Amino acid sequence: VQLQASGGGLVQAGESLRLSCTALGSIFAGNVMGWYRQALGEQRELVAISLSSGGVNYADFVKGRFTISRDNTKKTVYLQMNSLRPEDSAIYYCQLQQRGSVYWGQGTQVTVSS
Repeated sequence: VQLQASGGGLVQAGESLRLSCTALGSIFAGNVMGWYRQALGEQRELVAISLSSGGVNYADFVKGRFTISRDNTKKTVYLQMNSLRPEDSAIYYCQLQQRGSVYWGQGTQVTVSS
């Protein structure tokens, strides 16, 4: 399975971006799709995950600002990011977990200027 992410860019603080990640290949029931980010010099961290059953989970630092959603028919997960802050600047990676395997997308850069 390959994951293709898009939607990053350069925005000002307070603005919004929407990231998309599409899985190319077969995905199966019980999968988890999510977004992680890695800022320069920092470890990769969880942003949000979406279960194929419908559950979602968010890191505390994005609650109320970011929304994860998915379209299973398109094998796509989205991350709507509102009220962006300079500290949200990072490379955002999508991830798919299924049947004991983990897949990563190529990453998309998000830069938020103050």
